[in-house]
Amino acid sequence: MEPTVIDSVALAGSVAAHDMSPLGLFMQADWIVKTVMLMLALASLWCWAIIFDKAMTLRKLRRHAAQFEESFWSGGSLEDLYDRIGNRPSDPMASIFAAAMREWRRSAAKGLTATGQLRTSLRSRIEQAMNVTIGREMEQLEKHMPFLASVGSTAPFIGLFGTVWGIMNSFSSIAVSKNTSLAVVAPGIAEALFATALGLVAAIPAVLAYNKLSNDLAKYAARLEAFGAEFSSILSRQLDEGE
Repeated sequence: MEPTVIDSVALAGSVAAHDMSPLGLFMQADWIVKTVMLMLALASLWCWAIIFDKAMTLRKLRRHAAQFEESFWSGGSLEDLYDRIGNRPSDPMASIFAAAMREWRRSAAKGLTATGQLRTSLRSRIEQAMNVTIGREMEQLEKHMPFLASVGSTAPFIGLFGTVWGIMNSFSSIAVSKNTSLAVVAPGIAEALFATALGLVAAIPAVLAYNKLSNDLAKYAARLEAFGAEFSSILSRQLDEGE
């Protein structure tokens, strides 16, 4: 009876010796599992930084686009509008307008609107200038989006690697101590499962944010393309009226 009491006391002391808090699990983990945890924690922090930056940027761009469209459709002179923003467009939509007007003025100054063939060429160059601007602006807006996709797809597997490694360490502890007590394997399994949890913590927000932001960016790109098509039609009508 006495050995049983002693074993019970020792078992209780062994369990108490392990800190099961997240910080404790990290500090007691194997260096490989620690590396996995650090990678996942840093990836999660960077993902959240990207998410907040993209969300705030899109909100600001939508507000600026609404303000620009209000000025554009107010009935004022497009020349005056270009003189105000031509050298310092504040958002992608203004940049598209400025690129088209710049090509328009350059061609008009060279007398390239005199004949039908030159007008057709001018229409093509204006559309190309707007398309190039749209592509450049969207490329800038989509920067860092692949990182969200990569974290969303790989973080669970990185966490799983840490889990497998931690469980291997737990079985190694059993082999060394020749003791199958839960007190021997529980800390290692807890560390291993904590790595899996960190993988999911990094992956789930990254996937959700990637899908939401991709949808928002696609809508914004469609808005820019629609504006470009409308502005191209306006310039084409002006060219036709000048014949």
